[in-house]
Amino acid sequence: MRTHTGEKPYKCDHCDFSSARKDDLKKHVANHTGEKPYKCDQCDYSAADKSTLVKHIRKHTGEKPYMCGECGFRTAYRSTLSRHMRTHTGERRYKCDQCDYCAARKYDLDKHLATHTGEKPFMCGECGYRTARKSTLYKHMRTHSGEKPFTCDRCDYSAAQKCTLDRHLMTHTGEKPYMCGECGHRTAEKSDLARHMRTHTGEKP
Repeated sequence: MRTHTGEKPYKCDHCDFSSARKDDLKKHVANHTGEKPYKCDQCDYSAADKSTLVKHIRKHTGEKPYMCGECGFRTAYRSTLSRHMRTHTGERRYKCDQCDYCAARKYDLDKHLATHTGEKPFMCGECGYRTARKSTLYKHMRTHSGEKPFTCDRCDYSAAQKCTLDRHLMTHTGEKPYMCGECGHRTAEKSDLARHMRTHTGEKP
């Protein structure tokens, strides 16, 4: 009923946050206290709530419960499936306020905005490499440390980035989640699909 009334009786003692559900308040309060009682039994990761831990564990198990009904693409996360569906619908709701660019994902819009500002606030202390995103800097730092935290559970392969491991896993599963809408050709990697599409458009970049 609170979805209709808008009532949010559970209030945070630390800020203005309020919630309709007690467990949502509990998750929020953990942001203030830093408490992370839910621990992964396969690595050092810990989480403030059980649902976040469940999502993390899928990195170890490879479970991908969310599937696209259009092309069979599978993912571990509902949010990733929502973003993927926009590749079929063509929805691009994130719009740049400086030009006509629009994107299906906020992440892509953020990357685009850096082309206007040129801002790259994150710098590598080893070599001076600069980037617009903290996550990109973390990935870059592994080129110095040699760290490869993402490991395949079917062979000895390991990777510095999760997306690289995901591509490798397809060599085991044979999965080809990206499909051409023109001829039905399928590919394991998005970049390969983009190259294939040029055979239809005639584009020569």
